[in-house]
Amino acid sequence: MKLSAEAQVELDQARSQSHTTLRPTVAALEAQMFLATPVLDHGFVRLVDYMGDDAAVVQAARVSYGKGTRKRLEDRGLIRYLMRHAHTSPFEMCELKLHIKMPIFVARQWIRHRTANVNEVSARYSILDREFYLPRPEDLAVQSTDNKQGRGSSLSEEEAAAVLHLLKRDAEQAHDTYEGLMGRFDLARELARINLGLNTYTQWYWKIDLHNLLHFLRLRLHPHAQYEIRVYGDAIADLVKLWTPLSWEAFEDYRLGGTFLSRQGIDLVRKALRGQSVGRADSGLSKREWKELMEVLELDPDTEIVGPGPAAT
Repeated sequence: MKLSAEAQVELDQARSQSHTTLRPTVAALEAQMFLATPVLDHGFVRLVDYMGDDAAVVQAARVSYGKGTRKRLEDRGLIRYLMRHAHTSPFEMCELKLHIKMPIFVARQWIRHRTANVNEVSARYSILDREFYLPRPEDLAVQSTDNKQGRGSSLSEEEAAAVLHLLKRDAEQAHDTYEGLMGRFDLARELARINLGLNTYTQWYWKIDLHNLLHFLRLRLHPHAQYEIRVYGDAIADLVKLWTPLSWEAFEDYRLGGTFLSRQGIDLVRKALRGQSVGRADSGLSKREWKELMEVLELDPDTEIVGPGPAAT
């Protein structure tokens, strides 16, 4: 990711400043302050500020005056208890502020998470850069036949080249029109922007507490999440691992790596452990619920009976 000379000067000035503070800091995260992690072809995630750490979660849960004398093992145990039992408010004591650059269609997905403070660049005031997202050839795929919001098999090399040609042509033409409307006709920026495509890049400042950030990451790190937003989730996750490692560990174990079972699902597992056979027809689960449960249990999704019978092998 190439920065303009002006942006590089601004970045260097920000990183050259140092402040003395009494508030807790995280050395590993301090090293990442103001640095931009490249995402996609022109995007980035940049840490602007943060508040709190794992100790702040523990402090809020215990309502104590300071870090105290408890051992790290005790703090880890408490954080895991909080995560395990969905006691979420202590995690809200930590906040992260990021500067993010992404395509507009990613931003529109992102803003569905209404639990953050957001300030987006205004195209009524600023002229948007001539930058638009073009997928990698290997990321171009046909519509999935069994997932209305997902991708299926990849396009051939020739098909991918043709698609990229069309996408680039249209994006360049739209930006030429955008610049021409403002130049030739002196059209107001708020009107000239309306012809730009969803792959045009936008930027915003995004501030969110740790509880809601982990909820965002649980959804956006999922393999079924759209690739173009999932890579932003990956970049943010790398910062969270440095920032609150104990909370991240608990999140990985209980949220990313764990699962949720319905009452019927738990009943089925209990019966199977007792040696009883349970069929889909009398499980109380729909066909889709049954399939999802079989996938969690790493059984054949087409299995119709769970238990000691041959169908469960």
